[in-house]
Amino acid sequence: MERMSEEQLFNIRHSLAHVLAAAVRRIYGAENVKLGVGPVIENGFYYDFDLSNIKISEDDLPKIEKEMQKIIAEKQEFIGEEKSLDEATKWEKDAGQSYKLELLRDLEEGATITFYTNGDFTDLCRGGHVANTSDIPADAFRLTRVAGAYWRGDEKNTMMQRVYGVAFTTTDELDKYLKQQEEAKKRDHRKLGKELDLFVTSDLVGAGLPLFTPRGTVLREELRKFTEELREKRCYQKVWTPHITKVDLYKVSGHWEKFGDELFLVKSQETKDEFALKPMTCPHHTQIYASRPRTIRELPLKYLHTTEVYRDEKTGELGGLSRVRSITQDDSHVFCAPEQIEQVFGELIETAKDMYHLFAMDLSLRLSFRNDEGKYLGDDKLWENAQAAIQKMADKFQMKYEVGIGEAAMYGPKMDFMATDAMGRKYQLATVQLDYAMPERFELEYTDVGGEVKRPVMVHCALLGSIERFLSVYIEHTAGKFPVWCAPEQLRIITVNDDRDVVDFATKLNEAAFEHSVRATIDNSNNSVGKKIRIAETWKVPYSVVIGEKEVASGKLPLRIRADLMTNDTAEHIYTPEELIKSIANEARSRVSKSSL
Repeated sequence: MERMSEEQLFNIRHSLAHVLAAAVRRIYGAENVKLGVGPVIENGFYYDFDLSNIKISEDDLPKIEKEMQKIIAEKQEFIGEEKSLDEATKWEKDAGQSYKLELLRDLEEGATITFYTNGDFTDLCRGGHVANTSDIPADAFRLTRVAGAYWRGDEKNTMMQRVYGVAFTTTDELDKYLKQQEEAKKRDHRKLGKELDLFVTSDLVGAGLPLFTPRGTVLREELRKFTEELREKRCYQKVWTPHITKVDLYKVSGHWEKFGDELFLVKSQETKDEFALKPMTCPHHTQIYASRPRTIRELPLKYLHTTEVYRDEKTGELGGLSRVRSITQDDSHVFCAPEQIEQVFGELIETAKDMYHLFAMDLSLRLSFRNDEGKYLGDDKLWENAQAAIQKMADKFQMKYEVGIGEAAMYGPKMDFMATDAMGRKYQLATVQLDYAMPERFELEYTDVGGEVKRPVMVHCALLGSIERFLSVYIEHTAGKFPVWCAPEQLRIITVNDDRDVVDFATKLNEAAFEHSVRATIDNSNNSVGKKIRIAETWKVPYSVVIGEKEVASGKLPLRIRADLMTNDTAEHIYTPEELIKSIANEARSRVSKSSL
């Protein structure tokens, strides 16, 4: 079968959004249904509805699907019609479609508006449909869920009911996608975070403010150490900044004007100064740079700072660790001369590649450039130079990339690293950003070899992005089976019974583990050995040993290895206590991804 083009697949998905709306109107009565929007999205489509007091539940989706199948079988043609703005406004007014009227009010006089009709359903639409509903593969779509969505994304507006669907060209593609989604549910970081005791949330603490348990804190700390070591090898120096700052700093940087409504404000009881919880560190680092005169001999000057920042994210957008209000960034800022940009970017590209290779995640690039919306700081010519420089470096390092227009930061273009996880999903994690604007706004300077005063360029970088968001991806990528170096628990010591010699042997093994910085726990509960082993497997512990009288007498420990760490080596893994602990410690220090010791 010839593969469909992207345009054909788009038309199928867009047509299904119309069929969905038509089916909802048939089931619940056209007079009860006010229509929002129904766009194509990745893998499918959705449509937003305001149904007054009628609530669609996920139990209703099969019923709606069945009605959609009927409409497809009716072989309805999609017929387009143009109307003037006045005609379109009158039509939607007569139909009682207030949300569509609001969309029309955004259009300029003289605009031509198109409507498309299939059967007895007509919708305001720009087009992109199949010719006939019978062209839709009827066995290759599925309605997946219902969610609340504010009209036009504004929480001050009506909460609508959004019905999601997925659609493909064949049943096999649909089945493959649905199986992948089932696997994704098993890997959901919120589910695994609870099962593996990594983080918790509390209504008393607040939404978007996760609390990390001892086990989860191990993960955070190991990631922090890793990202800091990578940068310290490149001569980055640690700095520190306070968690609250006068808002004057952000007024100079431009963040106040652009993002003032996303800041947590803090009031002083001693002064009239206005403060904010720190939302980013770049303005602070400019002040460290500006604290004394700088010369070209000091550049590039590299600061690193792993710290919490705080942003007042919308409550409805918070979820697990993927969107939080307390964000731990592995932040870096480099102040350099223009001729040093390529060197700085090159180092960061190589560092990011090394990091994500260890995480077993493929990388590609998105070059995030500005659009013409006027929301950006700085001179247009500097922007052009910065974007050209970033594209040149992407070409030089021969990395696959796409260009994202409108994805730039307010102060400069970005090189965003897109990491692909074990499920084939792509995430923007690491980022390197080129900034001419902030050095200008803070009037930063350096003196070159000839004594001329010049303006440095600022390079922003975060390798993990945010530790919380990275963990949301990494937990799902590994399904909670962390490599030994960052596993919260590296060794489970299982006792066969509570015999004194057995318990003493296990205790000494645990003490040796502690001395070598190996994270171990003893299970000397009353459970059977079989159950203890299953519990260790449930906790996804990389290694475990069972200790009984035989092991005490021989001083030899047969090692149980988590399945994903097994190699093709068929030899039995038996160690003395000293050999075992040193081997695990060495594996953790070297940060290998897989090993059978």
